[in-house]
Amino acid sequence: MSDLFAADTVGTRTELAAQACVLHGFALAFKDALLAGIETITGNAPFRHLVTPGGHVMQVAMTNCGHFGWVSDRRGYRYEGHDPQTGLPWPALPEAFLQLANAAAAAAGFANYRPDACLINRYVAGTRLSLHQDRDEDDRVAPIVSVSLGLPATFLFGGFARGDKTVRVPLLHGDVVVWGGVDRMRFHGVLPIQPGRHAVLGEQRINLTFRKVR
Repeated sequence: MSDLFAADTVGTRTELAAQACVLHGFALAFKDALLAGIETITGNAPFRHLVTPGGHVMQVAMTNCGHFGWVSDRRGYRYEGHDPQTGLPWPALPEAFLQLANAAAAAAGFANYRPDACLINRYVAGTRLSLHQDRDEDDRVAPIVSVSLGLPATFLFGGFARGDKTVRVPLLHGDVVVWGGVDRMRFHGVLPIQPGRHAVLGEQRINLTFRKVR
């Protein structure tokens, strides 16, 4: 049923802060090209569970595309131009990815956005993403553009300190969250994904997170 609700909300938006919003159903027009791109990317740079500097294995599986990819190991969090598993450059950002990121950013008030990295995260039932800030980019003003595909999620959007109050934002297949400018450094996360099955993606949620690193 979630796709039916998502289709009903296309073209609407929810304001989260001065320079942060949810564009409901915005990615649905791109969904076929996005899914094809994900399949190609993960065929060359497979999903993996990264290790934190503290030695913990991350719940969410991920990979990257673009000029830079976000990686984590015992040496720390950082961006690298090559996939540590293959030694090869990360797969290029597909044109449809760039078109969606640019269009969503413009709709949220950020013109001429061109990301140089896209983190691709895979969630299954029970996986979550703890509250955090995206701090590893040199550019901390350009927006984050976050695309939800597959199972529904509850996005947490907070303040500028970890202990600040958060709002719970339901996200459906095709929703896009954009935050940047004065709101770029807000804490955010994802509550545990509830069990379910999406008509196309099955028992998972895929999240595309576009960044401007340099």
